[in-house]
Amino acid sequence: MSKVRLFGVICLAVLLGILAGCTGGSEEEKLKKITIAEPVHLTGYLPLYAAIHEGYFEEEGLDVEVVTATGGAHVTTVVSGDAWGNIAGPDSNALANIDSNDPIVSVVNVVNRANVYLMAGGDTPPAGASEEELAAYLEGKTIAAGRYGGSPNLLTRYLIMELGMEPGKDVLLEEPADASAVVSLVENGQADIANGAEPQIYDGIEKGVWNEPFYGFPSLGDYPYSVISVKQSTIDEDPETVQKFVEAITKALKAVDEDEELAMRVLKKEFPTTEEASLQASLDRAYADELWSKDGYITEEATDKTIDVVTKTGVYKGDYKYEELVNMEFVEALE
Repeated sequence: MSKVRLFGVICLAVLLGILAGCTGGSEEEKLKKITIAEPVHLTGYLPLYAAIHEGYFEEEGLDVEVVTATGGAHVTTVVSGDAWGNIAGPDSNALANIDSNDPIVSVVNVVNRANVYLMAGGDTPPAGASEEELAAYLEGKTIAAGRYGGSPNLLTRYLIMELGMEPGKDVLLEEPADASAVVSLVENGQADIANGAEPQIYDGIEKGVWNEPFYGFPSLGDYPYSVISVKQSTIDEDPETVQKFVEAITKALKAVDEDEELAMRVLKKEFPTTEEASLQASLDRAYADELWSKDGYITEEATDKTIDVVTKTGVYKGDYKYEELVNMEFVEALE
């Protein structure tokens, strides 16, 4: 073989190798895989699910998986590194941050109302919502309040204390680890009042266990009930991924706010065995109560409310600084 021909063969082989490598790279290019831990699979987390199903994460080069980690594990899995981030209240992260050298920091808002309601089981609800009427009604009753340490439970305790009563004494509490158990507890007469959210509210109404909620914690106003948080080391070492995640979430917040058909489509994918009427009830209540953040921002005033709840109930005894618990630089970068 002549040197010229040999040189041509070599060049062709190199060129084919380069082309093959380019083609293979585009086909095999993988999205960055990250895991978000949730405390329960909840219709209220719709914007997070929408970012997955509508491809907003994929557009940012992310492959996001959501895993349900009950009993507080949605926080500890982030601490251990088994999850990239979580969806939870900043107050839950504050508890884990005590004496931590790598605190969990909230980077974007999702649920901006306290998504908790009280329903009276087979009983006449209070005549009004004044503190005096609520206190008189709740005294001596048993509330199915959910897991101790969880936000629904702490909000219930907080309300009781704000009314001048003592949880466990003036008002008794049932504290099941399984949030879905509140319906059966009231249905079976083990509790007089249920603490819950949709679709539990609709489920209880359909079964004739209770009527519409007589008290709703969304009345607290702006309240970062469920936000996305990651470790400080993640922010320091990989801010690009955090920024991409925040961009996808804010896009989903806007889409859910503007398009109820999209919202229902996503809910049907996430909750395929739930009847459409129940999903619609969830959406109706969410929109009526302005459940979701409009822009992903977590304000200091609203964060103060969450810390006030865990402090007053005695669960949190640490120091609190907004700028150490919340980082809005990624949301602000979108403006």
